[in-house]
Amino acid sequence: MAANSSNSTSGKSGGKQSAPSAEQVVATFQRMRQEQRSMASKAAEFEMEINEHSLVIDTLKEVDPSRKCFRLVGGVLVERTVKEVLPALENNKEQITKIVESVNTQMQAKGRELTEYRERYNIRLVGEDDKQGKADASQAKESEGGGSKGGAGVLVS
Repeated sequence: MAANSSNSTSGKSGGKQSAPSAEQVVATFQRMRQEQRSMASKAAEFEMEINEHSLVIDTLKEVDPSRKCFRLVGGVLVERTVKEVLPALENNKEQITKIVESVNTQMQAKGRELTEYRERYNIRLVGEDDKQGKADASQAKESEGGGSKGGAGVLVS
């Protein structure tokens, strides 16, 4: 009967569930970190597009407005004049800038969520543990022989 009750709490029923297992905590934490990384790479990609737009805009500002200009629209190369293309490029750059701001805001929110999750489940990262615990580890080795103080935390590599 005890095995039966533990199976019912691990299902996705509407009642309160017991604390998730260490594997579930790590998997959720890794997923959240991956989401934040993908947001960061998307923001970097948009930043590169802004830089490209700025370069083209600066180049076109120095050119005669009636000069022939080619623009790639939906995979089709379209012939226009500089005076037609320049406002569209500036508008695109503004839109991309707004998107970058939005992604950065989402990334900050995800960072706060990750921090709260780490604190809630006492998650420590391998590299971070080495940096924080050097002094504590040397003192523990001298006094106790290297025993750990709190085994309730989860260590993520």
